[in-house]
Amino acid sequence: MQVGIIIAALRKHRLATVLIAMEIALACAVLCNAIFMFMEKRRALNLNSGVQESSLGIVQLAGFSAENANDINARVIGAIQAIPGVESVGVMSAVPFGESGVRAGVNTDEALERVGGVLDIYLGDAVALKSLGLNVVAGRMPEPTEYAPIAQYVPSNAPVLTTRQLAHRYWPGDSAIGRSLWAMGTRFTVIGVVDHLVVSQPGGGEALGNDWSLIVPAAAGPQLAGRYVVRAKPEDLPRIFGQVGKVVSAAAPDVVFDQSASRPLSELRSDYFRGAKVMMGLLAAVIIALLGATALGIVGLASYWVEQRRKQIGIRRALGATRSDILRYFQIENFLIVSIGIAAGLILSYAMNLGLMRFYELPRLPVAYLPISAIVLWLLGQAAVLVPALKASAITPVQAIRSL
Repeated sequence: MQVGIIIAALRKHRLATVLIAMEIALACAVLCNAIFMFMEKRRALNLNSGVQESSLGIVQLAGFSAENANDINARVIGAIQAIPGVESVGVMSAVPFGESGVRAGVNTDEALERVGGVLDIYLGDAVALKSLGLNVVAGRMPEPTEYAPIAQYVPSNAPVLTTRQLAHRYWPGDSAIGRSLWAMGTRFTVIGVVDHLVVSQPGGGEALGNDWSLIVPAAAGPQLAGRYVVRAKPEDLPRIFGQVGKVVSAAAPDVVFDQSASRPLSELRSDYFRGAKVMMGLLAAVIIALLGATALGIVGLASYWVEQRRKQIGIRRALGATRSDILRYFQIENFLIVSIGIAAGLILSYAMNLGLMRFYELPRLPVAYLPISAIVLWLLGQAAVLVPALKASAITPVQAIRSL
């Protein structure tokens, strides 16, 4: 019966009710998508690269010709290997969170009719691939005899390792070992599956495509030179990279040492996701400001209605209504208004998400975020209305009469 009375009372204040419900609807839509985007950015910071980042660093050179590549590789690897604490140095075409390496579209049939998507292709010598610390979940790592010279972009008919994500995509329910992919005019035969290896420039979270990587064994040479994976104990890497520029410049003064790209992998990761951290801060500020504005709107409306209803509250108290009855009335009234706003806001949330998907390539909003936002707004509404409701419940019949 009290709900019916409240609804009847709200009909007499349609404009105020509609305005606060619209504010809550907009808050719900923005809150759903802001929380979703915040969590997507947060997942990005925890992205599993698939390599032992804390023990790896990258040294990158430029400004040399293909004819000098073998000599440059030998001099630079020898100089870096001589630094105390360095465990291994290998040649690699790219690393996660660094500059992009070889990218190519692949097909899953020899007739090139079934497109498999665009993959990152990591090329590395035996030392580099071993240094990465990949977790092989099926098959094996390449044998020493399988590291062949690069013909143009990749070795011809090369054995490859793929990721678990790609194996499930291309051959669901079947073993990937022995299967083939075709790209850049050659055939790749899968000899192993690794748990994870993100592309060199991954997106956020666990987005489809982050693990679209192939690992191709290759011999160092003219087409594989100038980028070196350094492995050492995590505590030694800062000291090693404090010396590596000077050491490389002394060993190969005829090349350009890329200082900005030559760093521990953990630093490359931190810089890569710096934008995500800034965006998380902005989203957190938006969420806090939005909730604060919504709470102030509820408090303002509830306070206004308390002043407008002092006479009615006094009459109800005179007729036997308790303070709890008055408090409960305002809480139920607020719950109904917030619920109307949430119902409209949930629809608006998906409409907003569709726009974000279209223009910013954001994934579809998971259903789980809708009840989370609804609960937050319900709790916020009850907390915001509490002070005005307590003020209303404290009104006595005598106070109501004096205010007339």
